[in-house]
Amino acid sequence: MARPVTLFTGQWADLPLKELAPLAKSMGYDGLELACWGDHFDVQAALASDSYVRDKQALLEQHGLRCFAIGNHLVGQAVCDLIDERHQSILSGALWGDGDPEGVRQRAAKEMQDTARAAAKFGVKTVTGFTGSSVWHATYAFPPTTQAFWDKGFADFAKRWTPILDVFESVDVNFALEVHPTEIAFDTASAQRAVEAVKGHRRFGFNFDPSHLGYQGVDYIKFIRTFPDRIYNAHMKDVWWGKGDGTAGVFGGHTSFGDARRFWDFRSVGRGMIDFESLIVALNDIGYQGPLSVEWEDSRMDRVHGATESAAFCKRLDFKPAAGAFDAVFDKAKQGGMAGS
Repeated sequence: MARPVTLFTGQWADLPLKELAPLAKSMGYDGLELACWGDHFDVQAALASDSYVRDKQALLEQHGLRCFAIGNHLVGQAVCDLIDERHQSILSGALWGDGDPEGVRQRAAKEMQDTARAAAKFGVKTVTGFTGSSVWHATYAFPPTTQAFWDKGFADFAKRWTPILDVFESVDVNFALEVHPTEIAFDTASAQRAVEAVKGHRRFGFNFDPSHLGYQGVDYIKFIRTFPDRIYNAHMKDVWWGKGDGTAGVFGGHTSFGDARRFWDFRSVGRGMIDFESLIVALNDIGYQGPLSVEWEDSRMDRVHGATESAAFCKRLDFKPAAGAFDAVFDKAKQGGMAGS
């Protein structure tokens, strides 16, 4: 096995960490990508209390697990979004406050800065998450949408996230955006534009997740090769597309996950249409040495069954890159035994 296989805990927040940790180990995981919701990781508690940090670390160590990344997607989403009642359901009361949109965005930005500090205190070098987007609502360009309109959205992203990224720089932690519909970057083209917006800030990179790219028709292997120095974390998540009954398209038809009419849906790792073999080769080619973090989502499958098989699939699939060219030993000088005698 070349890389640790970890479990992103965001979809398991109904379980306290003291229950999830032994379960994750029994399912075959080497570590966790801790979500900042449920009781899995509390940013403010980590900053306020050394014992909180020690206790979390001890709990993981007790079960033979390590933490390689912290995920704060829910708060990050609120930094750039046009805030509405949906955000209240995913934010704490302190962050929601009186619900004034700009106040929510500013408090979310400060919490993301604190997330960088808490990650550093916890000994973690990567924070995964979302950015939100002030222009996502206009993705389908009608009424007619000019490039100047999009430029304003990326400028807003840069204005709000550059100070956050500067804090990440100050504590030597990377921010890895999960490129995803509803974010400022949702495909390769918009990801390139996002990097340019923050002037190539070295702390801004990506949590590579092929499941959000494949069904859109985006070449997810090319994404890896386009950003070889900015892949800070890798989610292993599968998806299939072209499987619905033709009544709901790529935009989802306002259906829920698991609806048989859907054109696409998330699947347990290895049961969808993502080419994980090519994915591993590409990650090896760019020298990615971080974890393979399973983000398990499959509306049709028991999650313990699915997460267990996903861990096994990743461990079976992953391999160490070659130490050298396979044909190098054709050179007599590199042969052992009686060579040269």
